[in-house]
Amino acid sequence: MTDQTHPEVAALLERSHRLGSDPRNTNYAGGNASAKGTATDPVTGGEVPLMWVKGSGGDLGTLRAEGLAVLRLDRLRALPEVYPGVEREDEMVAAFDYCLHGKGGAAPSIDTAMHGLVEAAHVDHLHPDSGIALACAADGQARTAECFGERVAWVPWRRPGFQLGLDIAAVKAANPQAIGVVLGGHGITAWGDTAAECEANSLEIIRTAERYIADYAERTGAQPFGAVVDAFRPLPEQARRERAAALAPVLRGLAATDRPQVGHFTDSRVVLDFLAGAEHPRLAALGTSCPDHFLRTKVRPMVLDLPPDAPIEDTVTRLRELHAAYREEYRAYYERHAEPDSPPMRGADPAIVLVPGVGMFSFGKDKQTARVAGEFYVNAINVMRGAETVSAYAPIPESEKFRIEYWALEEAKLARMPKPRPLASRVAFVTGGGSGIGRATAQRLAAEGACVVVADRDADAAKAVAEGIGAAAGGREADTAVAVAVDVTDEEQIAAALRAAVLAFGGVDLVVNNAGLSISKPLLETTAADWDVQHRVMARGSFLVAREAARIMAAQGTGGDIVYISSKNGVFAGPNNIAYGAAKADQAHQVRLLAAELGGHGIRVNGINPDGVVRGSGIFAGGWGAQRAAVYGVPESELGAFYAQRTLLKREVLPEHVAAAVVALTTGELSRTTGLHVPVDAGVAAAFLR
Repeated sequence: MTDQTHPEVAALLERSHRLGSDPRNTNYAGGNASAKGTATDPVTGGEVPLMWVKGSGGDLGTLRAEGLAVLRLDRLRALPEVYPGVEREDEMVAAFDYCLHGKGGAAPSIDTAMHGLVEAAHVDHLHPDSGIALACAADGQARTAECFGERVAWVPWRRPGFQLGLDIAAVKAANPQAIGVVLGGHGITAWGDTAAECEANSLEIIRTAERYIADYAERTGAQPFGAVVDAFRPLPEQARRERAAALAPVLRGLAATDRPQVGHFTDSRVVLDFLAGAEHPRLAALGTSCPDHFLRTKVRPMVLDLPPDAPIEDTVTRLRELHAAYREEYRAYYERHAEPDSPPMRGADPAIVLVPGVGMFSFGKDKQTARVAGEFYVNAINVMRGAETVSAYAPIPESEKFRIEYWALEEAKLARMPKPRPLASRVAFVTGGGSGIGRATAQRLAAEGACVVVADRDADAAKAVAEGIGAAAGGREADTAVAVAVDVTDEEQIAAALRAAVLAFGGVDLVVNNAGLSISKPLLETTAADWDVQHRVMARGSFLVAREAARIMAAQGTGGDIVYISSKNGVFAGPNNIAYGAAKADQAHQVRLLAAELGGHGIRVNGINPDGVVRGSGIFAGGWGAQRAAVYGVPESELGAFYAQRTLLKREVLPEHVAAAVVALTTGELSRTTGLHVPVDAGVAAAFLR
């Protein structure tokens, strides 16, 4: 019988998915669940006692069998005999490896002892907001007793590890009537003889705590966040989001002082209500408590202390002052608690920035990390609300937070993470991204780690490309790509599209000016309207996009890349091509002009000159292919081959070849290159740059 078909494993996965899919029960990638049973040892043929438990780094809601650690229960329960004591409890993590069964599955987490040492067939460890609210109340033990009676016991705060497992096992043994425990400053643990009983006990603890807090609020009329402050009331939605779009690039640049970051914006009601309350500065300064929370949100957020309608210049100035102070305070926090063997400081920038009346900005190495950090701070707000409703919010001491944030085991976990991809933490905006070169470029940039905004006049085409990128990444589409509809001839649409990019990912680092169309006519048949539409879309459109993007990049202060998909026709005088060729020559000179102007901001501007890209091209499919085939006297179906045969390499240029050139220009290997045009034409001698 394989792990996938073992009935205990199947029941464990189903239970995990149900619990993990409801954010009231636990946060993303937080908590773990286990089951104990027997299986046949393939070596001896006898029965062996096993425990299956969610491994390190997994998520309950999406857990699969390969995400479980599989351990010999007899060996695991022998470990207390060699336990060297709490001062050396971290050594026990390595001992878990000697308890693995077979290939062992996933790496065992620090919570393995909690599951293995508790005398119960099934154990859940979860981080529900309601449970943590009691765990972080100033009189949490008394509140737990009042809420649950003897049905749930209290375990004082202890850093996760082997000793906490021993503590919970001892409390369970001493309280046979208990269905679980509240872990001070941390979360809950529940157990049962069957998977169904364990799940029911977990939900009973969570829902009972929810009702207790709600009933207390109704009975007392508690205002956990204090009275509403008029100056911090939320702006109307449109004004709020415009303000957020104006601030996001500035904040992202500040948050990226130590390392590149992607941003996420949240203006949910729970966030706005918290920030409108008079108590939000005090509560925010106390920081988050549950280890899963502050590992992702840092010890405390940065909080703006100006009203949302303050002049934008004053707000930006104040944010820079607060950021400098935050970095100083974080360094002082590190120095207060660091030991000689502590890992080096990882970075002093905030992960969470709170702007009253506007919302919350969260930051991380990628979109998922940034989004999840924001979700965790929403959890923290809910915890503060619950604790302040029934008592007072009293998170674990700062020194304990440091012990977890700079835990050697956490450092080892970070060291095991895969090397980031070349464009990780960068945000790309690709015009004409719904087909041809734009589609291939968007897909390739995403494959190299970038977050991508697929911009196209055809909203459906853009959406299809973004959805495909999300599916290829195997996660939430919005964590890797978003689609925006934009006509690049319209200034307002361009500004709106780039605001959408900023709100989605925090800013923009890489722009690909690819949108275009083509009209092939002799001079005497080219109308003024033909000329105007060619230049509006390509010359004017690329100028407008570059201008709006450069404003964002300058506000970020972290440099950037603008790449023009020009054409060999910008230097090669082909027949019946006056409007298109002149527009491409305009784009080519924009590259040189902007490279000269924007270099002081660290913004590099380069161009790519492809030969005719026939396959997959929206332009060629829209009539340009038929027109050019007629000019050269070849069937339209053979146009790509015709172009290939006139090149030095005798090779057809495809969209992915152009996309590869974009990647070559933007991944950092050519970091000292700007104002360059790269031919991607298989060698058209007449288009050689001079």
